[in-house]
Amino acid sequence: MPPSPPPEASSPSPDQNLSGVYDVRMFGAVGDGETDDTEAFKTAWDTACQVESALLLVPYGYFFMIQSTIFTGPCQGGFVFQVDGTIMPPDGPDSWPKNYSRRQWLVFYRVNEMTLQGGGLIDGKGEQWWNLPCKPHKGANRTALATPCDSPIAIRFFMSNNLTVQGIKIRNSPQFHFRFDNCRNVHIESIHITAPALSPNTDGIHIENTNNVGIYNSVISNGDDCVSIGSGCYDVDIKNVTCGPSHGISIGSLGNHNSSACASNITVRDCVIKNSDNGVRIKTWQGGSGAVSGVTFENIHMDNVRNPIIIDQFYCLSRTCTNHTSAVYLSDIQYMGIKGTYDIRSPPMHFACSDSVPCTNIKLSDVELLPAQGDMVLDPFCWNAYGEPQTLTIPPVSCLLEGIPRSILENDAGFCLMN
Repeated sequence: MPPSPPPEASSPSPDQNLSGVYDVRMFGAVGDGETDDTEAFKTAWDTACQVESALLLVPYGYFFMIQSTIFTGPCQGGFVFQVDGTIMPPDGPDSWPKNYSRRQWLVFYRVNEMTLQGGGLIDGKGEQWWNLPCKPHKGANRTALATPCDSPIAIRFFMSNNLTVQGIKIRNSPQFHFRFDNCRNVHIESIHITAPALSPNTDGIHIENTNNVGIYNSVISNGDDCVSIGSGCYDVDIKNVTCGPSHGISIGSLGNHNSSACASNITVRDCVIKNSDNGVRIKTWQGGSGAVSGVTFENIHMDNVRNPIIIDQFYCLSRTCTNHTSAVYLSDIQYMGIKGTYDIRSPPMHFACSDSVPCTNIKLSDVELLPAQGDMVLDPFCWNAYGEPQTLTIPPVSCLLEGIPRSILENDAGFCLMN
């Protein structure tokens, strides 16, 4: 049970509102970790949302339990959601009301020019969700029962623009910690995301159909990708992120269920990836279409990473996937200054491109990867991958094919139209 609020802190009344600050206690929030404060938060949001440059305050020293909720805009400009206390959902699926969505917890819909910030904590209380029998067990058989398995995303921004998320700490989401869908102009700065290494599907930040995104100066450790970039994303810049344990920083997965997927102009630079299953990864399903192009991975330090550099165009979560004649076309992928150590269970470089749609213009420079323990793996893996090392690499790469294949020159491979 969370500690009681400080006794000297009295609840303000609405007429004590100074300088546009809207403390959720003004609207009846209790903050004892047990009372349902959902309606108080919604009323506070609806009130502050109509005021220019308003600040909705979640005060320090309090623990607010909130049900699945959609905070709807548009709001007046300069809106700030200040989290200095702790926000938490009901504790596990048995406590989740049956008439509430199990796919998302806190949703911000159609908001513009909003900042989510503060030194408090968003606690997803995900452990009971991870242990549902439909989740992949981490035991010897890694089996999962085929039962309904919806688990909530902690924070979702949908159809929202000009967003800033900064200074927030979030932990133990039942599923993704942050998800941005159909958003533009997103700035994420100095956030801290944590979940156990074996927690399933707990991606740190996932973006989909979202562009002009900056993710900076943040620390992420979890049970899936630190950052995952889905279809429809372009102009994405990731810098100075410390990632791991995790599944690395990924573009994809793309092209599932024979879908078309497009992503371009993506840069990941000045990052550290440690004790992770993957480093920098591009993953696509067989049967997809579309294209990924203009990707740069630069100045990445690897510390005991399995698959530090990986392109996997045969991504599959079961044993029933088959090869297809179509695939997402990957081109203009640069790896510069990728250095550090790898786990020798996998090759340090793995370029598995589609049988029918080769990857083209892969460039490597200043790549130095050494085994964390054991002997060096001397043979990077290449399959239908075209490109060249522009400098000597460690280990040497001689398996990339030269030029551009005729199949690409003769076909309009991977056509994408970005808005």
